[in-house]
Amino acid sequence: MRGYAPIIRGIARTNARVIIKQNGYQVYQTYVAPGAFEITDMYPSGGSGDLYVTVEESDGSKQEFVVPFATLPVMVREDQLEYEITSGKYRPYDGGVDETPFTQATATYGVSSSLTLYGGMQAASRYQALSTGLGYNLGELGAASADVTQAWSKMKEDEKTSGQSWRVRYGKNILETGTNVTIAGYRYSTRGFHTLSEVLDSYSNDGYYTSRSLRNRTNLTVNQSLGKGLGSLSVSGLIEDYWDDKRTNKSISVGYNGGLRNVNYYLGYSYNRYTWSGDNSGKDARDDQRITLTVTLPLSNWLPGTYTSYQLTNSNPGSTDQSVSIGGNALENDSLEWSLQQGYSNREYYSGDMRATYNGARGSVNAGYSYDRSSERIDYGANGSIVAHADGITLGQDITDAAVLVKAPGLDNVRLTNDNTISTDYRGYAIVPYVTPYRRTDITLDSSTLGEDMELPETTQSVVPTRGAIVRANYAGNIGQRAFVHLKTASGQDVPYGAMVLLVGDSKSQPSIVSDAGMVYMSGLQQTGILNVQWGKSAAQQCNASFTLPAREGKATGISQIEAVCR
Repeated sequence: MRGYAPIIRGIARTNARVIIKQNGYQVYQTYVAPGAFEITDMYPSGGSGDLYVTVEESDGSKQEFVVPFATLPVMVREDQLEYEITSGKYRPYDGGVDETPFTQATATYGVSSSLTLYGGMQAASRYQALSTGLGYNLGELGAASADVTQAWSKMKEDEKTSGQSWRVRYGKNILETGTNVTIAGYRYSTRGFHTLSEVLDSYSNDGYYTSRSLRNRTNLTVNQSLGKGLGSLSVSGLIEDYWDDKRTNKSISVGYNGGLRNVNYYLGYSYNRYTWSGDNSGKDARDDQRITLTVTLPLSNWLPGTYTSYQLTNSNPGSTDQSVSIGGNALENDSLEWSLQQGYSNREYYSGDMRATYNGARGSVNAGYSYDRSSERIDYGANGSIVAHADGITLGQDITDAAVLVKAPGLDNVRLTNDNTISTDYRGYAIVPYVTPYRRTDITLDSSTLGEDMELPETTQSVVPTRGAIVRANYAGNIGQRAFVHLKTASGQDVPYGAMVLLVGDSKSQPSIVSDAGMVYMSGLQQTGILNVQWGKSAAQQCNASFTLPAREGKATGISQIEAVCR
C-alpha cells in the first residue's frame, strides 16, 4: 500500500550500522547482525535519486555501494494533469554547507492513453535547471521513457558552466515467464553538467570539496521466477564513470531464493570494483566480493511464530563468518518482533546481537544490544507521527505519503481490519499511515472489537486521497446502553407494528421500527430518557414514552428488557 520502494541487500562482516542517503540526505539508518541483510521497510522521499549505502563495521572499516533508484514516470490518464511545487532551504545531512533557498516544480500530463509528457525545473541562487521528457506505454513490449535536463551552474571557486544530461529508462513485466525488468537505464551527462546537490555542496564552510561529475551510468535490475517450487533469481548491476577524477564504479549482485518444504534458503554473490586516480597518474583499484548462504527453518510446531536461521559468509581476502539466530513475533497481532544472534569468524572474531521492536497503534519503539571482541553497543529509537487537526492531536505510526485520519467519536480501542496493529485511541481517533494516492481505499472498523455499549451502523468508509494528503474517514456510532423496550399506550395496548421510534434530544439518533407485540430494539441509551413514537401524522398517532434503565453493578453489560408507557 505504500508504493514502490527498492529492496536493499548487502552483507555485513560484523555487527554493523547501515546508513542510506538519497540526494545528500540521510533517509534511513539501522543496525544489522553479521551476515546477509535485507532492508524492505525503507521508503525514499522522492521519485528519483540513487541510494548511497554505507555499511560501518564495528572494527572501523566501511563498505559503500550504490543502489539505483528511479521509477518510470507514472502513466497518467488521458487529459489528466498532476503537478507539484516545493520551496525551501537546502540542508544536506553533512554539516558545514550554506543553507541556500531553492524552488523546484514538476508537472505530468496525459496526452493520450499511451503517451505522457512530463517536465520540471529547479532554481537556486547559483543553479538553474529545466527538464522535459516523455513516457510511452509500449503495450506488450513494456514501458519506456526518455528525458533531457539542461542546467546552468556556478561551482565554488569555478567558472559558470552549463551542460546537459540525457537519460533513457525501460521497464517490463513478462507474466508468462515470470520475468520482471524493474528498471533498465542509461544516462549520459556532458562535462559542464552538475546536479543541484553537487553545486550547493561545493559551498562548504570547511573549504574542502571534491567535484565528481558523472559522465556515464548504466544500470539494470531483473527478477526472474523459476516456476512453482523452484524459487526466484534476482540480478542487478551498475557501471558508472566520472569526468573529473577518472573514477569508475562497477558492481553486480546475484541472489537466489528457494525453499524445500518448510525450509527456506538464500544464496547470494556480490562484487564491487572501485577505481580512482592514483598519486602517480595511474589508477588505484579496490575489489570487494562476497558469497553468502542463509538457511531459515520455522519452529512454529514447537514455538508459535518463531524461526531459526544459519548464515555463512565468505569475503575476500579469506574471511569466513558464521552465525546462528533465533527470532519471531509475539503478543497480540504479532506486534512484538524479537531476535537473538551469535556469530563466529575464522579471524578469531565473535559477536552477538539481541534486538526487539514493538509496533503499536501510536508508533513503534525499538531497542538492541550487540557486542563483539572489542566493543559493546546499545541502541534504541522510536518513530511515529503526530497529526494536529480541528478536533485535537492524534498519534499514529510513521506516515510516508498519503494517510487517513479516522474519526469515530466515543468508539475507543476499536481495531481496523486494514492493519490489526492499528486501533482507535481513547477519543475514537486513529491514523492509517499508508494508503495509495489517487486510488479508492476502504477503511473498515472491526465490529468484533466494539465494546458492549457501542454500535456502528456503517463499518466501512471509502477515501481517495491525493499525494501527501491526510483525509478523514468519519464514523457515527451509537454509544450507550442497549435495551428491548416493550411499548404500550396509555390504554394498555401494544404500540402498533411498524411505528417509528426516536430518542428525544439526540440529533444523531437513528429511527427504530416497532416489531410484533410492541417490541423495539434501541441502542445508545442513557440511564433515563424519552422515546418519541409515531405511527401516523395525527396527534392521536404519536406519543412520548419515558424510560429508566435498571442500574448496573460494576462493569456489567448486556441488553436490558424494560417496559414503557407511551402518553
